[in-house]
Formats: sequence, structure tokens, C-alpha cells
Amino acid sequence: MRILYCHPLKENTSRDCVAFVDVELNEDVRLYGLRLVRQPDGAHLIYAPTCGQRRAATFSTPMAKQLTELAVEALGAVGHDR
Repeated sequence: MRILYCHPLKENTSRDCVAFVDVELNEDVRLYGLRLVRQPDGAHLIYAPTCGQRRAATFSTPMAKQLTELAVEALGAVGHDR
């Protein structure tokens, strides 16, 4: 599992989307446009994009945690490149 692309966004509020990320889960599956959201307590959570009113995907708690960690790491790396 790896981050293919991380696009940071300007933060506006305490609970805000801070980046969009594209993820390769394995050699067969890639997900695009996942939202990395900063919670009011400063923690981050990853969300799959929506398709109309419904979520396009959901993740188990362990996978969501791993994806979030990878996305936060990628966001930090992009921030250092700027």
C-alpha cells in the first residue's frame, strides 16, 4: 500500500479537508480522491470520495488507520518540499 499523489489544500476551520490523496492498495486496486480531514482535536481521518449521496467505499478500522498514517506522512513530505 502506498500514496501515489498528495495534493494539500489550504486549511480554513478546525475540521477541514487538508489534502486529497490517491492510493495504491495493491498492484490491482487504486483509489483516487480520498480526503484527509483534520478533526477539531487535531487528529486526522481519511474518507473515501462520495458518489452522489453515497460513499464510494468504506474501510475497516485497521485499514483506515494505516491509510491515514500514510496520508499524513505524505502530507508532511509535500509540506517540506514547498
